[in-house]
Amino acid sequence: MRTIHARTITDAVRAMCGPAAWRLPPGIRLALAGALRREPDPRARRVLRCLLDNAASAARNRLPVCQDTGVAFVMAELGQGVRIAGGSLRDAVDRGVRRGYREAGLRASVQADPLRGGNTGDNTPAFLHLELVPGDRLALTLLPKGAGAENMSALRMFPPSAGVREITGFVVETARLSWANACPPLVAGIGIGSTFDGAPLLAKKALLREYGRRHRDQFYARLERKLLAALNATGIGPAGLGGRTTALEAFVEAAPRHIASLPVAVNLQCHAARRARRVL
Repeated sequence: MRTIHARTITDAVRAMCGPAAWRLPPGIRLALAGALRREPDPRARRVLRCLLDNAASAARNRLPVCQDTGVAFVMAELGQGVRIAGGSLRDAVDRGVRRGYREAGLRASVQADPLRGGNTGDNTPAFLHLELVPGDRLALTLLPKGAGAENMSALRMFPPSAGVREITGFVVETARLSWANACPPLVAGIGIGSTFDGAPLLAKKALLREYGRRHRDQFYARLERKLLAALNATGIGPAGLGGRTTALEAFVEAAPRHIASLPVAVNLQCHAARRARRVL
């Protein structure tokens, strides 16, 4: 049994908040640069250049890539050989978000009550998802999730007779309805299977995958390529102004389901696809 102190968890989360807001993942920078080389539309090229310039300026000046620094979705993969001392995981993560967002000067976006409002003032609570895994490590992934893309996400309960054609149509329909609101070029996370509540979590977990890393199952790897091509064929383009670059990536995560239902969720992410990761 290995012991990790709650203070160590707090420090790790705090240290991730600023860099996650002002530094694009390396794969996303490469994806934007590649899209710029391939994009023939002049307006789309100007937008892609602006996105790359903005990302470079944000990293250089340690300022957020976007004014919406999001809610803090934290994926915690806790090894079964780990004991947390000095407090709870929930409190440790929230303390880290509280300190990290304040120190980096990031916007507080969490409302205390969904209908009556009241900003919590420090971007807590974090939206924490815990998974128990083998081993004696704790892996923490921070996904700052802005509302523009989140608002355009969707869930549909398909009949079990639905297949690739229907799922592709749903993903494309979701992107078309979002148009510029999700700040394309997009990263699309698609969750297939599980349950009504499980499919959206699969879709969000799909967004944590590194750019260019295809699904380990070749069937779903081919589906990812098909979905990416379908999204880029919409002509929405960067910032919704037209072009071939509507999406940078489409990632699929799948899980077993009930024989009588087929949940499918699409969790859209903006071009920044911000995230940070620490393993303790």
